[in-house]
Amino acid sequence: MAGENCTLMENFILLGFTDCLVLKNILFVIFLLIYIITVVGNTVIIWVVKINSHLQTPMYFFLSNLSFLDLCYSSVVTPKMLINFLSHQKIISYNGCILQLYFYAGLATTECYLLAVMAYDRYLAICNPFMYTYIMSRKICIILVTLSYLAGFLNSTIQTGFSLRVTCCKTNVIDHFFCDGPPLSYLYCSDISLNELLLFTIVGFNEVTTTSLVFVSYCCILFTILRMDSVEGKYKAFSTCTSHLMVVTLFYGTLLFMYLRPTTSYSMNTDKVVSVFYTVIIPMLNPIIYSLKNKEVITCMKKILKGMVFFK
Repeated sequence: MAGENCTLMENFILLGFTDCLVLKNILFVIFLLIYIITVVGNTVIIWVVKINSHLQTPMYFFLSNLSFLDLCYSSVVTPKMLINFLSHQKIISYNGCILQLYFYAGLATTECYLLAVMAYDRYLAICNPFMYTYIMSRKICIILVTLSYLAGFLNSTIQTGFSLRVTCCKTNVIDHFFCDGPPLSYLYCSDISLNELLLFTIVGFNEVTTTSLVFVSYCCILFTILRMDSVEGKYKAFSTCTSHLMVVTLFYGTLLFMYLRPTTSYSMNTDKVVSVFYTVIIPMLNPIIYSLKNKEVITCMKKILKGMVFFK
């Protein structure tokens, strides 16, 4: 089939989930509520950590940065998806599509590295508590977060740059609800074996590096907890890790399923469901998981709410 450089296309059409008007309206309401909860939940976490002196620790510094990432991450995809539910023409401009791909890939990879940093933080806090304050200084925390962003957007720049060099077929229809690498690859006429190899290599490196750090950190944490004599000490140490473990399992699990597979096993319907989970659902669940599982966050929220009621 004849093709043209993708940069010559003015826009793409995102097919989304369905053309049924009733179902589109139902999905719009559901995803709007999810997005509102995501924005409110993550904003509250950032605000509570910022204004409360008891939460000025490395763990909560990383948590507030995770909430900021989730807020941005969800906002790259969800608003455009909501607009398309109400629009007859589900169009996204070429530049808009590339920017969505760039920021989505950058923020998703950054979150992988930040979750690994958070696992390392828990390792130091539990396995090396006497050196924890010295090692995890404010300066080191800022450097670790900055390096996470640099790694994330370096990955995104490389992937997006290679996407610009391919030739698209005449169709501009994307069978997905946002611009992601796998659904975009269906539009390409030119040889994309290099792109696929690059995607598999980079994503594989990022996933293996970060999951290895998480795995090693939690193995050390587990051995340390098992050696503790106090049952209360074991419970306290383990309780500080459960929220992070749940978030890591959900996030890494869906990303590994989505990207570390051969292209022959891709199914658009399945991939849409998986994509909804890690682009829309997980950013909403993260603040809920950390809030419900963290007594300090709950206590601070109660104090703030009581203060607001008393002020009224």
